[in-house]
Amino acid sequence: MTFDESCIFCKIVRKQAPASIIYEDEAVMVFLDIRPLNMGHTLVIPKAHYVDIFDIPQNLLSQVHKVAKLVSFAVKKATSADGISIIQQNGKAAGQDIFHLHVHVVPRFEGQKLPHFSDLKEVERAKLDEMAKKIKQPL
Repeated sequence: MTFDESCIFCKIVRKQAPASIIYEDEAVMVFLDIRPLNMGHTLVIPKAHYVDIFDIPQNLLSQVHKVAKLVSFAVKKATSADGISIIQQNGKAAGQDIFHLHVHVVPRFEGQKLPHFSDLKEVERAKLDEMAKKIKQPL
């Protein structure tokens, strides 16, 4: 499995950095975003380091999105969201700021406008862990 020593997501996969992990299998990991657009904002990543959609093998990309769909149901239920946004950015010009492929699963509510990713603040780990437990229940 490829690993980038400077990548925070690779460190999370290796349990060298904290995360509120929701799901994990041999190829994919899911955890809460530390700077959520809304509480319950989840990230789905391949465990192996791939920079973006242009870098990842098709079969692994399919697995990442299969898990994103599964997690979407759990996030929607746990947050009582009206909908879910799936966001995946590729390259700096597209807004990607962590260069390890990741899919955002974001709970959305009627009438809500989302802030820019750059305007988001970190949330306390205890609050993230509490939300992770709620999302894990329907999985």
